Amino acid sequence: MSDATPLDRATADALAAGTLADPFAVLGPHGGIVRAFLPGARSVEAVTAAETVTLDAIDPPGLFAGPVAGPYRLRVRWPDSVQETEDPYAFGPLLGDLDLHLIAEGRHFRLTDALGSHPLEVGGTAGVRFAVWAPNAARVAVVGDFNAWDTRRHPMRLRHGSGVWELFVPRIGEGERYKYAITAADGQLLPLKADPLATRSEAPPATASLVPDPSDFTWSDASWMASRTARQAPDAPISVYEVHATSWLEGLEDPSWDALARRLVPHVVELGFTHVELLPVAEHPFGGSWGYQPLALFAPTARLGHPDGLKRFVDACHAAGVGVIVDWVPAHFPSDAHGLARFDGTALYEHEDPRQGFHQDWNTLIYNFGRNEVQGFLIASAVHWLEQFHVDALRVDAVASMLYRDYSRRADEWVPNIHGGRENLEAIGFLRHFNAVVAERCPGAITIAEESTAWPGVTRPIAEGGLGFAYKWNMGWMHDTLHYMAHDPIHRRHHHDEMTFGLVYAFSERFLLPLSHDEVVHGKGSLIGRMPGDRWQRFANLRAYFGFMWAHPGKKLVFMGAEFAQEREWNHEGSLDRHLRDDPLHGGVGRLLGDINRLYRDQPALHRGDAVAEGFRWVVGDDRENSVFAFLRVAADAPPLLAVCNMTPIPRHGYRVGVPLAGSWREVLNSDAEVYGGSGVGNQGAVRSEAVPAHGEAQSLALTLPPLAAVYFVSEGN
Repeated sequence: MSDATPLDRATADALAAGTLADPFAVLGPHGGIVRAFLPGARSVEAVTAAETVTLDAIDPPGLFAGPVAGPYRLRVRWPDSVQETEDPYAFGPLLGDLDLHLIAEGRHFRLTDALGSHPLEVGGTAGVRFAVWAPNAARVAVVGDFNAWDTRRHPMRLRHGSGVWELFVPRIGEGERYKYAITAADGQLLPLKADPLATRSEAPPATASLVPDPSDFTWSDASWMASRTARQAPDAPISVYEVHATSWLEGLEDPSWDALARRLVPHVVELGFTHVELLPVAEHPFGGSWGYQPLALFAPTARLGHPDGLKRFVDACHAAGVGVIVDWVPAHFPSDAHGLARFDGTALYEHEDPRQGFHQDWNTLIYNFGRNEVQGFLIASAVHWLEQFHVDALRVDAVASMLYRDYSRRADEWVPNIHGGRENLEAIGFLRHFNAVVAERCPGAITIAEESTAWPGVTRPIAEGGLGFAYKWNMGWMHDTLHYMAHDPIHRRHHHDEMTFGLVYAFSERFLLPLSHDEVVHGKGSLIGRMPGDRWQRFANLRAYFGFMWAHPGKKLVFMGAEFAQEREWNHEGSLDRHLRDDPLHGGVGRLLGDINRLYRDQPALHRGDAVAEGFRWVVGDDRENSVFAFLRVAADAPPLLAVCNMTPIPRHGYRVGVPLAGSWREVLNSDAEVYGGSGVGNQGAVRSEAVPAHGEAQSLALTLPPLAAVYFVSEGN
C-alpha cells in the first residue's frame, strides 16, 4: 500500500482475532491515513466533500486503509448491500469527566444518562452512544443486528481510570437489539452480556437489550405528585391491593400495561383501595420467579409492552386517586449467563467468596454492597423508578436476607464482619444511603421494608440510628393471626394471645399488615382455604378476620383474589377465578372489602393513630373463654370507634363493653350483615349507652355480637 503503513504482526493478529484492547489506537483517522476494519466487506471507500477514495485491502482480511483528507464517511460494499455511514472511530470521547467521577464514587443517581445506550446527535450525525462499566475486562465490543453480531466489528474505547467503555455508532437508532461482547483479563470471551443499564429489553425468552427511544411522555399527574406526601403519611389511610400483573390479566386481555390501566384501575377504585402494589416490574428471565429474580433493574418487563405503557398505567392510577407501589429487589440477582454474573470475568457485582456472594435459598448471587459502584447502580435503579415512572413507593424485598451475614446459613457457611458479628455492615450502610437519597431526591415518595426479624429501628430516622424506611411489613402479626384463624373456634381460647400479642410491639415500628402473595403459594392454599368449619363458617371467619385486620393499628395489604375469596392457591400461569364473584358468599367478601376500605378512609379514628400508641386502647383483651376482642381506635377531633370481634359461631346477647362516651353508638360495620353473606344478626343500627360501669368506664353498651363477626361502632354523642 503506497501511503498506509502496515500494522505490525501482533496488532494485526489481535485485530483479526477480536482481542485488540485499544481500537482507537489503530482504527479511524491517524496522520492523514484512515483505517477501517469491516470483516466480510468487499470494498470500502472514503467519501469526502472533494473526492471519493478507495481504501486498500491490507492485512488482516477485513482491514482497509488509505490516505484521506478532511471529514469523511465510509461507503461499504457488502455481498448483498451498500452501506454509507460515518466512521465510529472518527469520534472522540463523549462521556464527561464529571460523569466518570460520579460513577466511580457511586453517586451518579441518573446513571442511565451516562451508561447504557442513548440515541443522540454528534456533530450533525445521528447515532447511538453505548457505555458500560467493565473495569476488569481486557476488551469490550458492542454487537447487534447492525453489525451482524460480529464481535470484531465495534470494539469500544476504555476511559482509563474509570473502568467505563464507550463507543458512538453512527446511523443506528431506537429499537436496535444489542449486547456486549466482553473479553476477560485472561483472554476468555465471555457469553454475550445484556446491558445492565438498559431501559428497554426484549421480551423473554429473548435476552437482548434494546436501544430506547427518547421519551416525549407528557404526565398529567402534577396535582397528585404535589399531594402524595400527605397521602402516604403515617396518619393517612393506606390500604393496598397487591397484584402480579400478567396473571391478573390472564383470561381478560392480552397482557399489556394499557390493558392493566383499563381493567385494574377501575377495579381498585371500586374496592376502595388507596394503593396498588405491583410485584417486581423490572425485566426478569424466569417468569416463575414472579419478578423477584430481575436482571434489568432499569427496564420494565417487555412482557407488558413498551416502557411508556407503564407510565400511562401510573398516570391513570394517579388520575383515579390511586397510588402505585412497586416491589424492588436489591438483595440478589440470578446467575443467567447473559446477566450480571461475573460480568467482566470477575465477581464485579457480586462477592467472589460464595459465603458472602451466593444465596443458598434461591440459588442467586448477592450484590457486593460494599462497592461504591454497585451501591450507586442499585440506588440509581431505585431513583429511576421513582423519577422516570412517578412510582409513589418502593417495597424493598428480602431486607432480612441483606441485614445478616449468616442469613439461612450454617455456622461454617458465613464470614463475620470486621467486628466479628453477624450484621452485614455494608448492607446496613447501603440501605441507609438508599433511603437518604430517596428522601432527598424524590419528594413524597416512600420506602417499605419486607423485614421478617426483630431488627431494631427499621422505620426509625437515619439520624437516630435507624434504617430510614417509612413502613415495615408486620410479618409476625400475619403469622400469628393466620395461625389463630386456622384453629377450630372451640380451640381458639387456647391461642388467644396470638391475636393480642401484636399489640405488644405494634408501635415499635410503623407497620403495614400484609396478607401477601407469599401466603397463597407453595402449598399454603388460599386464605379462605385456611378458614375452619362448614362453608358458611369459612366465609364468616374470613370476613371477621378482615374486620379485625382493618380495625387493628397498621396499614393494610391483601393480594389479588382476596376480594372474592379465591378458593384455589394462586398460580402465576393461571387466571383468577373471577366467576366466583357471582356466588353470594364469594361476592359478599368483595362488598365487605369495599365498604370497610371506605370506612377506613372516612373514619379518622381508624387510620390517624396507626403508628402511635395513643390511637389504640384495649377494652376487652382477655376474654379467652368467649374468644371476644374489643378495642377502641381514637383520634383527636374525631369520634372514637369501637371494634368488637366474636371469633366463635355462638351469637352473644347482652355482651357488655365499657365505652368512654355516653349516648348513642352507631353500628357502622357488621361483617355478619346479609349483604355480605352473613346471618343478619346485629344491633339494629345503633346502641345507647347505659349508666353501668364496665372496663373502667362509667357507662357501657349491652351489645349483640353476631357469630364469627366483627362489628364497628362510632360514638354519635347524646
